[in-house]
Amino acid sequence: MFNVAGGGAAEVVPATAVRERHLQELVERNMEALLGVRFLASEYSTGPRHGGRIDSLGLDENGAPVIVEYKRGQSAGVLPQGLFYLSWLTDHRAEFQLLARERLGAAAAAQVLWSAPRLICVAESFTRYDVHAVREIQRNIDLVRYRYFGHELLALETVVSVTSPAKERRAMRKRDRAATSSAQPCAAGGPLAELREALDDVLVSLGDDVTQVERKQYRAYRRLRNFACVSRTHKQHVLVYLNTDPQEVDLVPGFTRDVTNIGHHGTGPLEVRLRTETDLERAVPFFHLGYAAA
Repeated sequence: MFNVAGGGAAEVVPATAVRERHLQELVERNMEALLGVRFLASEYSTGPRHGGRIDSLGLDENGAPVIVEYKRGQSAGVLPQGLFYLSWLTDHRAEFQLLARERLGAAAAAQVLWSAPRLICVAESFTRYDVHAVREIQRNIDLVRYRYFGHELLALETVVSVTSPAKERRAMRKRDRAATSSAQPCAAGGPLAELREALDDVLVSLGDDVTQVERKQYRAYRRLRNFACVSRTHKQHVLVYLNTDPQEVDLVPGFTRDVTNIGHHGTGPLEVRLRTETDLERAVPFFHLGYAAA
């Protein structure tokens, strides 16, 4: 990274946090903007039996419980520590839901997605052994590298993001096709099912860090944050909600719509309505914008 103010080019050298706690406090103050996670608690005690403190607890935009662990330098110990706390979390669901209810309200607590609790590890760097271990473990884990540039810039880079195994994704597709077929018995495996499958292929292919989260009303595609949500509630077309600023695109009636102030399932202020493969091709640039913003 270079500072080109005044016509020159001065390199801005990356640096680590002065103290781990400084990094943690910064992320917690801005957790929703940085990670797409609503902050719940800091240094949360796991009680005398487990004898630990979870750095940060939160709830992501799909309702999944989130543990965030930080390391100022290299990742030594952060992954096994985070897995220990992840196991604690799944054994203390009632305690977490009570916390979510106190901080975010009854509606948020009632929608907690226990099928996909997440661990986010934030560190200066990770080893290849960390990356390999995460892929082998097949839990919902994100390894995120941070860098400071000067006093005003913080960069977060996803090193690896893992959710469900490929076989589960295939099962998800099978369920989607079955749902479409039951809704349209005369068009089993017809155009709408094919369009949904083609859309899935396009969204997954945007990057190696794309993962999916299943909710009853929608399927989310995310990096650290959601960039697209595909609604399950429409039978005549496919609605996609993107993490894209509607003011950055030319809205076309019947194809794209600003839903910033309109309630809908999933996240994202830009609605894209797909009816045909041609619509899908037209929408690809919007998908790229959403992916880049996540």
